[in-house]
Order: sequence, then C-alpha cells, then structure tokens
Amino acid sequence: MAFFKRAQIKSDGAVSVTVAVLSAAESKEAFGVDLARKGIQPVWLKIDNRDQMDYRLLPVSIDKDYFSPLEASWKSHFRFSWSRNREMDDHFYSQQIDLHVPRGAVSSGFLFTNLTEGSKAVLVELLGSRQKKTFSFFLTVPGIRPDHMSVNFDAIYSTDQILSYDSEAEFRSALETLPCYATDKEGKATGDPLNLVVIGGEGQAWHEPWPAFVARGWHETETVYGGSEWKTFASFVFGGQYEYSPFSPLYVYGRPQDIGFQKTRATIRERNHLRLWLAPLRFKGKPVWVGAISRDIGVRFTLKAWPLVTHKIDADVDNAREYLVQDLLYSQHVAKIGLVRGVGVSTPSAPRRNLTGDPFFTDGLRAVFMMTSQSTSLTEVGYFLDWEEAGPR
Repeated sequence: MAFFKRAQIKSDGAVSVTVAVLSAAESKEAFGVDLARKGIQPVWLKIDNRDQMDYRLLPVSIDKDYFSPLEASWKSHFRFSWSRNREMDDHFYSQQIDLHVPRGAVSSGFLFTNLTEGSKAVLVELLGSRQKKTFSFFLTVPGIRPDHMSVNFDAIYSTDQILSYDSEAEFRSALETLPCYATDKEGKATGDPLNLVVIGGEGQAWHEPWPAFVARGWHETETVYGGSEWKTFASFVFGGQYEYSPFSPLYVYGRPQDIGFQKTRATIRERNHLRLWLAPLRFKGKPVWVGAISRDIGVRFTLKAWPLVTHKIDADVDNAREYLVQDLLYSQHVAKIGLVRGVGVSTPSAPRRNLTGDPFFTDGLRAVFMMTSQSTSLTEVGYFLDWEEAGPR
C-alpha cells in the first residue's frame, strides 16, 4: 500500500521502529470502511527487537485516547449484517500490533488512534526490564493542504542574508532588533505584536520544532481555497470545529506567515492561534522563527475585513503567550526558555490596536523557546543567561 512509501524508521542500539500513518483513503482500503468519518486513524508500526531483553509497547505514548481494535470495528458496524460485522471484528482484531516484543522478535501491526490530518507526531515508547527506549516521529498525512507545504524554506534567504550567532549575549541583542509587529501587505499599518521566538532542535531541518506543537494538540493551517473557505464558513454558521481553518495573512519581512498553528476549543470562534516567520538568523546553526500568538474569544462585525466579520481577540495578549509557555513545557521538548524585550509596554488604560481595531496590552516581552527532540522534564529545562523577567500577573 502507498503508506509504506511514507514510512519512517529510527533505531536505538539493537532496536528499530518503523512507523507509517494512513490517510483516510488508505485506511478505507485497508479496513473496508470509512474510519476517518468516525474520527479514527490507523497507525502502522513495526518493532524489530534485536536486544537482549523483552520490551513492551506503551500505546498511550502514541495516543492517550487510542481505540481498541474491537472498539474501532464496533463504530464501523453495518446496521443489519451480523456476519459481515463478525468478519469485520475478526479482521480488525487480527491486524492489531502485539504489544509484547520478545528479544530477537519482530512485532508489526496497527494501533487505532484519533484522526489527525496534515502532520502527525508519533511518540513510540518501549519499556524494558532495565530501561525505556523512546522514538519520536513527525509524519506527513495526505488529506489537507497545510500553508507551509507551499513554502520553500531553503530559498527564502540567500547565505549572505543570514546572520549566525554562537554567543548568547550577541544573540540576545539580535533578537531585540527583530521586527516588533506584524503588518498589512504594504507594511504601513501595524498589527499583532511579535511576542515569541522559536529556535529549532538538534539539527537544521525546518520541521524540527513542530512535533512538540502537534503533540500538544496544535493543528496546522490550511491554505485558502474553495474547500477550506466553505468549511470555515460552515463552522462559523453552525458553530462547528474546523481545526485547520485558514488564517488571514499578516506580514513580516514583506511576506505572509510561513506557518500557522491553532488550537480550537468548543468551536472555531474560540481558539489560540499563532503565526510564525522564518527569521534571517541562526543560533548555533539552528533556524530561528519569530511569531505572534493571541487568543480568539469570539467573533464580531467589522468594516476592516471581508466578509465583514473577524475574530475578537483577548486584549491581554500576554495571557496567550503564557499559555504557550506552559503548553510547550508540558510537551517535554523545550531545552531552554527565556524572555527578551520586544514591542514595549502598553497598558489596559492605553492599549494598542491590531489591524482590525481590537485593543491589546502587553508587558512588551517575547518568549524564547529553544526546542529539542530529546525528552526533557520540567525540572530539566534551562534558562538562557541574563534574560528579562516578566512582571507580576
């Protein structure tokens, strides 16, 4: 099947793990029913254990709310076909992966997870008698059109445009000279404050920071096309939850956001959302992103946008920034964190306004995250030297 071509393999000593995520069409082909409509997504795994000890796969590391095989089958049962339902149960049950992987053995099969489109972070943990092995994957799933898929990150800047830093003191100074606001297309009107910086993981791949976001329930943003516009409209009208709704473009460095992430709540009207732009900086060889995060708390009419409605943001934008700090810390993929001066202070009594006229106030700082692919507990997170300190909240 086609999903095998997208499989990724990682090894740790004598143990290797292969993972592939099925699209909606592929899962229907493999199981004969439309699992995606039930919110179910099969993940195929292969564990090759050449170690000297047995291991046990911990499915909750992949999805804490995963479905059992018979549960996934039950949700797909036909109304009046007992024999076909029994065959379906047998098929689903036979396709599951054996959680126990003895030494010298290979275990392969499916785990039934909650549906994720665009990209999926898969954290595979294997528990042995004397140690635990962890494998982190970030896989593309066909189905939606994420905005960042159309961006060639290698071509945004030429080599001579990129400033590289190894010293934290020099890097801090560089961060304080970054743009402070997103703007309109012409660069004449200022909008949301740029209140966060994300630094890539161990290597230089553009996608390295994003598994932590996806693992914490942040969804990618679709490009604007007929299908995404209709889904957005339907979600607004009927109060649905469209986790990949497109963002209106804001501009930094003369271009719209390179990547958008959002975490919806009850409906599309209520969400945390952030935009990110690749900056012409590197810190110790790693890509640097500057971004803006705010919290949508409802919708309102406006004459400054079409179709005359826009999201209403929480005026306390530092609250959204603080939420992201906590959320990413719980991802256990933040190596270091700090605060640096950004847009400057504005107060509730004298707020600034974004491009659609919503007021906002802030302490003027931006959070800086250095990401890592290694599992890092809250007590292991370091702090950048001599950063700013946020005031009381």
